[in-house]
Amino acid sequence: MTSSDLQEQLNLRAVTLLQEDADKIQKLIEVQMENLATRYCPLYEEVLDTQMYGFSREVDFAVRAGLVPEVSGKLILSELERNLAVLYEALNKKAEEREMM
Repeated sequence: MTSSDLQEQLNLRAVTLLQEDADKIQKLIEVQMENLATRYCPLYEEVLDTQMYGFSREVDFAVRAGLVPEVSGKLILSELERNLAVLYEALNKKAEEREMM
């Protein structure tokens, strides 16, 4: 196995691991979206924020270590951030509706 083959395998493995972690966070977002009608849980929001921070540090490390191209890392992260923004927008809308009642 050549060093370029090894580097390619490492890069692929790093992207796969990042995507697995992103999928876990996405699942948390989906669960909260599904439960919007039931009740608001600030602790859940805190968990999501913590997970996103940790994931952003993970992506940063992978990029700095040369395991993931910066564009790929930012793409995975920005997709999660967009989904999280949709969730927060829905939470805010729900909170406003509750206040009006």
